[in-house]
Amino acid sequence: MTKRDYYEVLGVSKNATKDEIKKAYRKLAMQYHPDRNPGDKDAEEKFKEAAEAYEVLSDDEKRAKYDRFGHDGLRASGFSSSGFTDINDIFRHFSDIFGSGSIFDEFFGTSSTRSRGGRRRSVGTPGSDLRVVLNLTLEEIATGTEKKIKLKRYVKCDDCYGTGAEKGTSKKVCAVCKGSGEIRQVSRSIFGQFVNITTCSSCNGEGEVVDIACRKCQGEGRIQDESTVKIEVPAGVHDGSYMTLRGQGNAGKRGGDNGDLVVVFKEIEHQYFIREDDNVIYDLHLSIPEAILGTEVEVPTLTGKAMVTIEPGTQSGKLLKMTNKGIKHLNQPGFGDQIIRITVEIPKKITSKEKELIKELAEQPNFKSKLVEDKSFFKKFL
Repeated sequence: MTKRDYYEVLGVSKNATKDEIKKAYRKLAMQYHPDRNPGDKDAEEKFKEAAEAYEVLSDDEKRAKYDRFGHDGLRASGFSSSGFTDINDIFRHFSDIFGSGSIFDEFFGTSSTRSRGGRRRSVGTPGSDLRVVLNLTLEEIATGTEKKIKLKRYVKCDDCYGTGAEKGTSKKVCAVCKGSGEIRQVSRSIFGQFVNITTCSSCNGEGEVVDIACRKCQGEGRIQDESTVKIEVPAGVHDGSYMTLRGQGNAGKRGGDNGDLVVVFKEIEHQYFIREDDNVIYDLHLSIPEAILGTEVEVPTLTGKAMVTIEPGTQSGKLLKMTNKGIKHLNQPGFGDQIIRITVEIPKKITSKEKELIKELAEQPNFKSKLVEDKSFFKKFL
């Protein structure tokens, strides 16, 4: 069978813009959609043909080859223009073409919400998400950790296996919507045929109803329970960041999908360290003799203790770096550093003996302020 020209299929000119092509395809897709034309093979073929034409003409590279070489150019480049083999292949392209939540999605649904026969139908009611706050120490954040938390949540009923039906019974197709989960009302006006679609109130859109409700879960297909959840906390997380555990939230009603568990990380204030990105700062206080003479001191780290050498004549405010003693980078190799911030403490109260000694030291050349002796410094302000 000879293929029709793609521009002819969509009813647009060869100079049509992308918006014009999209608009034309939307119109044809709405007109020939199988849900609007049940059992009409001709409409289904036109629907597929329009989708194939749109796929080519909406792609700049494919369109350029088609404009130059026609259908043969597409075959030569490895693109199959033989059409879609399954109507659901087209539905899988809808969210890319029209966007999630579009009018097309509302009217017909996507392949994930369609039951056999092309009718839209949901399975149960999805469970809600849960949110927990997980407190972490800097030590736990530094290298990652495993946490176990007790969680009260809805879980699948083990008597009815989530169906909501009593043992020995099963669900039945809803007699009101015939299993589609929706009620359609067709009306005609001067503008054409309109289809009003509403969720079936008898089965809440599930397409099935429970004949005899499970006594344990009262037909919900879920019960409340307390269980332990293991959380693998990656190294380097920050205060307020979160991770989502898919399917770990509340179980859905009557076989609906589980919700998610959102774990929010809370960083506990540390006794010694201040965090800056993946570095940690530790304030080390030295006495005047220690700063002047130098010394070795023991300092805490996130993984234990370490000895640090203080060079003679160390000034207050000096920063010392302990490489790779900080926090591991999130999802990257390597660690931050530990920064030691020196503070030389000056006593506010001294004894008379200490005062005499300091006066004596003050007369020594190395204890005189160089700023005072440098008279040229003051000349700049005269």
